[in-house]
Amino acid sequence: MAEKKQKKEEVKPKEQTGKKAPKAEKPAEKKAAVVEEKVTPRLYEKYKKEIVADLKNRFSYKSIMQVPKLEKIVVNMGIGSAVADAKNLEEAVRDLETITGQKSSVRTARKSISNFKLREGMKIGAMVTLRREKMYEFLDRLITIALPRVRDFRGIPDKSFDGRGNYTLGIKEQIIFPEINVDKITKVLGMDITFVTSAKTDNEAYELLSAFGVPFRKKEIKQA
Repeated sequence: MAEKKQKKEEVKPKEQTGKKAPKAEKPAEKKAAVVEEKVTPRLYEKYKKEIVADLKNRFSYKSIMQVPKLEKIVVNMGIGSAVADAKNLEEAVRDLETITGQKSSVRTARKSISNFKLREGMKIGAMVTLRREKMYEFLDRLITIALPRVRDFRGIPDKSFDGRGNYTLGIKEQIIFPEINVDKITKVLGMDITFVTSAKTDNEAYELLSAFGVPFRKKEIKQA
């Protein structure tokens, strides 16, 4: 039998159409994750590294857990004129949030007072409660920038402790804070700033706040 020759199939090259072959896609480059470094507030660092040890030795605490700490700062703007003009309350809210960098809550009257044309539930002020990082940052700006801008400033009184380790400071003008644009305000407003601590006595609270740099005039609190 004659051997059958197997024909090899000829493979014809593809006709070029003039279009370039698509380039192989490069593997997607992994974008470096942008990690924002969290900056620890200066006064919190000072508390951990200096104040805790100093107060522990001064008051002979058995443990650092007994060392008093600053728990929160409450900033309150009471606007009596808000009863007559709601715009005053709006400005107070705006200024308070600008100063503290935090959204405020509106305070309302707890009871009606006819002599002041005040009705229960009426909006009378605004309040902000600061904790953790924002608390320390606000305290730092208060003692290093704002208070020194008070006219004829000679320190703050030490008679406003409440007997439970908390201190309230009255500020007459919000314009001592550089965040406030004087050209945009229509009314000078005051505020109360309350420092709430875990101290058991006013004397311990005084020493804690003094260690942070709160500029008291003169110590007149009796030793516990």
